[in-house]
Amino acid sequence: MDNGKHGPQPQGPVGGWGSLRGMALVALHDHASPGALQTLSEQNIPGGYMCGSCAWGKPAKPHVFEFCENGAKSTLWELTRDRCTPAFFEQHTLAELRQWQDYDLEIQGRLTEPLRYDPASDRYLRCSWDEAFTGIAAELKQLDPKSVVFYASGKASLETSYLYGLFARMYGHNNLPDSSNMCHETTSVGLKKVIGSPVGTCTLEDFEHCDAIFYFGQNPGTNSPRFLHPLQEAVKRGCKIVVFNPVREQGLVRFIDPQNPAQMLTGHTTELAHQYLQVRPGGDIAALMGLCKHVLAVDDARRAEGSAGVLDRDFIDQHTHDFEAFAARARAADWSTIEQASGLARAELEAAAEVYLAAERVIGLYGMGLTQHVHGSQSVAMLVNLLLMRGNIGRPGAGVSPVRGHSNVQGQRTVGITEKPELVPLDRLRQLFDFEPPREQGMTTVEVCKGVCEGTVRAFVSLGGNFVRAIPDRDVMEPAWAGQALTVYIATKLNRSHLVHGRASYLLPCLARPEQDLQAGAAQSVSMEDSFSHIYGSIGRRKPASEHLRSELAIVAGLAKATLPPHPKWQWDAWVGDYGRVRDLIEQTWPEMFGDYNGRMFQPGGFYRGNPAHERVWKTDSGKAQFTTPTVLSALGVGDAPGRFHLITMRSNDQFNTTIYGFSDRLRGLEGARTILLINPADMQRQGLREGQLVDLLGDADDGATRVVAGLTVTPFNLPDGCVGGYYPEMNALVPLWYHDQASKTPASKGVPVRIRAHADAQPA
Repeated sequence: MDNGKHGPQPQGPVGGWGSLRGMALVALHDHASPGALQTLSEQNIPGGYMCGSCAWGKPAKPHVFEFCENGAKSTLWELTRDRCTPAFFEQHTLAELRQWQDYDLEIQGRLTEPLRYDPASDRYLRCSWDEAFTGIAAELKQLDPKSVVFYASGKASLETSYLYGLFARMYGHNNLPDSSNMCHETTSVGLKKVIGSPVGTCTLEDFEHCDAIFYFGQNPGTNSPRFLHPLQEAVKRGCKIVVFNPVREQGLVRFIDPQNPAQMLTGHTTELAHQYLQVRPGGDIAALMGLCKHVLAVDDARRAEGSAGVLDRDFIDQHTHDFEAFAARARAADWSTIEQASGLARAELEAAAEVYLAAERVIGLYGMGLTQHVHGSQSVAMLVNLLLMRGNIGRPGAGVSPVRGHSNVQGQRTVGITEKPELVPLDRLRQLFDFEPPREQGMTTVEVCKGVCEGTVRAFVSLGGNFVRAIPDRDVMEPAWAGQALTVYIATKLNRSHLVHGRASYLLPCLARPEQDLQAGAAQSVSMEDSFSHIYGSIGRRKPASEHLRSELAIVAGLAKATLPPHPKWQWDAWVGDYGRVRDLIEQTWPEMFGDYNGRMFQPGGFYRGNPAHERVWKTDSGKAQFTTPTVLSALGVGDAPGRFHLITMRSNDQFNTTIYGFSDRLRGLEGARTILLINPADMQRQGLREGQLVDLLGDADDGATRVVAGLTVTPFNLPDGCVGGYYPEMNALVPLWYHDQASKTPASKGVPVRIRAHADAQPA
């Protein structure tokens, strides 16, 4: 592909000196504590501190420094010397703080004491922990439990998450959405349907043996930089990486290993992508259909000649269902339609399919670029179709591998943070704790938002995160949020959500994961699960930011003890005093996954909790892996129209989820502002736009609602025609609440219909 035809493209590699500068700037600006460097030396090392950033695996034999730029930024951000004390809130009303930028809120530093909202002064005021627990419990006791939501951000430990889910069900509801609802719930729903497992089938070791990686909609340079090491090693031994992404991300083009002195001194890079295909937003179904169509054509031709075909017929016959129906659909697919929907030429797709055919072992890897679409579940199923054709699931060096974001978002689902009661062994909970768990379906993130707007959601308890900032239709949701009776936020730093509150509101400061957690005189450890279903122990050693902080687990237990009636089997104080007892409960609840939990939690490389699909055991309706026939070739929910663009929301290099570390997006060659609109020069010319011109972006969803993000600076960038890009979460106001994956209700933030409105008096900057 001509990579210059869509506009300027940054040429610098990922890693190298730029990565080190990025870490140093965060350390400088956030006034990192003296112990932060010691924490980095222990980060992702067996027996050390497990990074609070992404969920990439931790090797049994780590590098000397087993952290990446973003992982270091996350740690330095938490271990700041700055403090956001009650005195800060005495100086500022919440109305005033709502005018501040996200970055300016978080750089105030660590929260130090529990706070309650005072409506008379519009301020958060200091309160004691007993006052907070008693006040929250009084509100919860007055409410119908079905009207209360317990949200989890995806970062809390397995131990805390288990007790949080237990508290919710003892209180009387399954309203337990987490950040997976906004990113990878499509994986949980889509993979469960076709392979019987809600998570990926690969382990970290599979990347040491694969011959090809087909890579969809994920940017390792920004979202999981430690992944660049196994990618680099794979390429060096001959593995070919074929990338499908609307954005030509440098993280999949060039890499300089900061731990390789020769590369650092010479500037020699590793070229990663063998082929980089800038697919249209939502075009992955069509692209995958093109790959499958070519594979079938080669198989048909060889079999017609009397030679062996290229499909793994034994695997298909023994392990799969409905292959012939899918194959008929693929053979009948029209190449011109595939090209139009994918934005890719037939020759490009056939070349990619030849890479697939030449590889004995293939991994299909993806991120939210594949999942955050109206038909994202069908995109996931199509990737599985491709892998199943040659038996590339359930053997070494092959499989399907979603890359998760937050450090324990997969693990939280494993231990019961889910709105789906069928995913939790409720009968076992009933036996262990002598109560009747609720059986009704809980609310997803989208359903929570609808409930807030309709007034049926009366309280929201948030275990970490920045929910109000992360959700769609922000300009609708923020005014509706005040209609709740109660909001409770458990957090380390101030963020936008804490300023959008119910009638009663509490802000409860917690320990950060790198900090020492002393309970009953003993240092406590916690654990989390990575994207590969491995469990790791983590222990913090830094001095807490304030003597008033409590651990997330202690806060959850304190809330539960204050809210629920006493019960001899509900031993909240004992569980706080020894987290090992909570791990014993997790093991009793899921003995098949967590056997000898306490004994194995610091095992180098983590311990594997298992995955039936990894062993070719398919827990699907048919008992086999399921080929599926797509109903559409575009995953978009709103099609093309004159003047309509499809917006993809993006994260910068100086960002993790909604946390903004700074204003440098150096991997894309962008510096300074976040209020920009990325668009290719050809589309700029067609729209009569100039670089630096100010424009507004308007929602174009044909639902009668007005959605606007104003004052964006036109910035030429290498994107497919008809595609524009902008930063998350600033662009969330343009995403309709109803615009989500049909199966999982994950917001469709990677293909939002929009129009561009130029300012009449705008001049180039």
